[in-house]
Amino acid sequence: MEFTKIDLDTWTRKEVFNHFIEQKTTYSMTSNLSITKAVKFAKDNNYDFYPLFIYSIVRVINSNYLYRMDFNEQGELGYYDNSVPFYSIFDSRTELTSHIDTPDAYTFAEFDRDYLSDVKKYRGTGKLFPKQPVPKNVVNISMIPWINYTEFNLNNNSNGNYLLPTVTAGRFERTGSEIKLPVTFQIHHAVCDGYHTSQFFIKLQDILNNVDEL
Repeated sequence: MEFTKIDLDTWTRKEVFNHFIEQKTTYSMTSNLSITKAVKFAKDNNYDFYPLFIYSIVRVINSNYLYRMDFNEQGELGYYDNSVPFYSIFDSRTELTSHIDTPDAYTFAEFDRDYLSDVKKYRGTGKLFPKQPVPKNVVNISMIPWINYTEFNLNNNSNGNYLLPTVTAGRFERTGSEIKLPVTFQIHHAVCDGYHTSQFFIKLQDILNNVDEL
């Protein structure tokens, strides 16, 4: 993992960043995405949808440095060269959720293999963060498969300086021949505007439409 520092004085987003970081402005946007082709691909190839969804998100996050912005330990602004998924797993016995990471892999088949190994090892531990150490270069991912929603917001104080993205999904719904999934993207306005959030959804939808190419 590499961290590239940004020279705020010459950065094109300097004015925007300074304004929204001072205002501590975060926001979330929810969009209903079609997962019809992705669900069929998962079913035909004996995959679960959740790891396919996680892998698709990471592909988008790694496509734009603005989705990977953070402050390093010295408080310097910059971005990671890549992000890894930090996702939730639910234990139905205890009704507790744990959060673990699985390093990105070259192909989805390789990621799915590692995902299954990590879930088997860490589910049911009763710990919030059972896999240590937790990497810094993460994209937070969770799913709430028990309910379909139209809007979701996660309040993360962190002095208003938390820049890493959070992606949440709900329960899918069938509408005719289409399967729709509510997906929420939450981010700090200092690093992403509405355009960049819209691009996140557009790129994610494109990947979900072409999962056979992963």
